[in-house]
Amino acid sequence: MTSLWSEFLNNTGRLIDKWKHYFPAYENHLTRFVGRPVLFLEIGCGEGGSLQMWKRYLGPHAQIVGLDVEPRCREFEEDQIAVRVGNQADANFLEEVINEFGQPDVVLDDGSHQMNDVTASFAFLYPRLASQGLYIVEDLHTSYWTEYGGGLRTPGTFIELCKGLLDELNADWTRGALSPTDFTRSTLSMHFYDSMAVFERGRTLGKAGLQTGGSPANRGLP
Repeated sequence: MTSLWSEFLNNTGRLIDKWKHYFPAYENHLTRFVGRPVLFLEIGCGEGGSLQMWKRYLGPHAQIVGLDVEPRCREFEEDQIAVRVGNQADANFLEEVINEFGQPDVVLDDGSHQMNDVTASFAFLYPRLASQGLYIVEDLHTSYWTEYGGGLRTPGTFIELCKGLLDELNADWTRGALSPTDFTRSTLSMHFYDSMAVFERGRTLGKAGLQTGGSPANRGLP
């Protein structure tokens, strides 16, 4: 299987603009979708190159859908690639996309990077993600930049939202201080990289502390 990094380096199609250090994280989380039917939503089309890269990497069963506010992005459509024009913070627009294409398996937010937009997209799309889906938010350095609505420990940034979601992920252990939420019950893991957050949805079973090994007496055996 060709690596995503090779796909990027050997690109002769439309322009792709990605940070180098993202690629190991991409491959770590996206490999399981390669060659399988997958609905991949990318917020922010850029110059169209990443849409083509995802198509090549994920294979012939992948439907790639790009979302952007720029009407010119419609020209990036081709086999397996659709583009819909609208605002990523507009719940009505996002609902139209879901109604048309179905439940996404992967959402990658590489859109405006404005905090209001990033948080609005996540609030609407994450609960509508496939039960074992993946949600990626990149370029999160803008959470620290005032021109994007960010700032260190500034309320309302996506980084600050993530800190609260980490508590929700662990709500079962807060001794009643925080009640479990839909996020608690539908999220398997959260991963953080330089400028990137990855959320994996998944069904969590009842939690139990187990012991194995030790002497027969400790195990309660005859």
